[in-house]
Amino acid sequence: MSTETSTPDAISPIRLARRATQVPPSATAALDAQAKALIARGVDVINLTSGEPAFPTVEPAAQAALDAIATDFTRYTPAAGILELRSAAANFINRHGTTYEPGQVVITAGAKQALHYAFTTLIEPGDEILIPAPYWVSYPHLAALAGGTLVPVQPAPDAGLKVTADQLRAAVTDRTRVLLLNNPANPSGVVYGRTELAALVQVAIDHDLAIISDEICDHWVFGESAHVSVAALSPEAAERTLTIGGVSKTFAMTGWRIGWVAAPTPVAAAITAIQSHTASAPSSISQKAALGALTADLTTELEYRRSELDDRRLTTIKALANVPGIRVDGDPTGAFFLLADVSGAYGRTSAGRTITSAADFAELLLAEANVAVVPGADFAAPHHARISYTVPPHRLEEALARIAAFVDGLGRASGRI
Repeated sequence: MSTETSTPDAISPIRLARRATQVPPSATAALDAQAKALIARGVDVINLTSGEPAFPTVEPAAQAALDAIATDFTRYTPAAGILELRSAAANFINRHGTTYEPGQVVITAGAKQALHYAFTTLIEPGDEILIPAPYWVSYPHLAALAGGTLVPVQPAPDAGLKVTADQLRAAVTDRTRVLLLNNPANPSGVVYGRTELAALVQVAIDHDLAIISDEICDHWVFGESAHVSVAALSPEAAERTLTIGGVSKTFAMTGWRIGWVAAPTPVAAAITAIQSHTASAPSSISQKAALGALTADLTTELEYRRSELDDRRLTTIKALANVPGIRVDGDPTGAFFLLADVSGAYGRTSAGRTITSAADFAELLLAEANVAVVPGADFAAPHHARISYTVPPHRLEEALARIAAFVDGLGRASGRI
């Protein structure tokens, strides 16, 4: 009988590279996994952490994948993706007024991989990337892996979670290489209008910066807001912009892992070369599924889903407005997230613990009310919690009721209120 001589905590003789030790696991993925683990144990957790719409994958995508398997379309594809999909993706992006050709589109294993390739292609060690805050949790780590540093530009307290061109301009240094924009924004849900966006882009033009424009949530824009693509603003903007997108959010295809980067031809060629030595190419079956989604007439279905999600957005905003000490920041008219300032709960207690941070609030909300939200520290919004309102309406309403009851039941350090 053998004797086990190591433990999961044993020190490994393998030395990790610095880049590996400096990148923590995704906070949102970790919280999502924690919530799902509780659910698997039978706990009635309502998970408001997830960055995916609670709709099924659109039927044409699923059918196209089955057809791909049935016809043995299971081999390597060109590194940049199959031409039909690159063409369909270009058409999809160009609905916002851009003029991308298929040869300028590289299909990747999700928009996150497209971002990784964009950083790898553009960033040298020591380069700086300007970004409006709050920002998506993975951006600084993607930048660090490429040797760069993310430089957040914080909005003024009364600016509705938006930054101005003057604020961006003041943050430019001789090491600034890239302006990173995310519109509609994760985690705040705010949407920059055409005039606001053009002013930010002009800073990049004036200082000869490349632009990475993450537009993965371009379909999810509500109310009077409208999506504006950076590369459609002007020829000067187009020649320096890498547009990031994919099928994950629009078509409820997060697990299929198909995204893209559309860029000037030399940049697309460089990214294709990198992908040829890393992933080789995205999944052939997933590419066919994405092609099925992009080439089907899904106008009615997608508009229905947008209307459904808009109802959930309005329900969430209205319910949180009636919770003392909780305030929705900005005007969340895009994506499917919002940021709630929970600092009004600081100094209050639950289960014998005093809340001193949004992380405390989120941890106690999960433990006491079985509702999972994401604390905002890793989004550069330390007093906020990100709430995703994509779950089915009856579960969303139950979650909001639990949040209200949790806050109502909080005590003061000096006694119950």
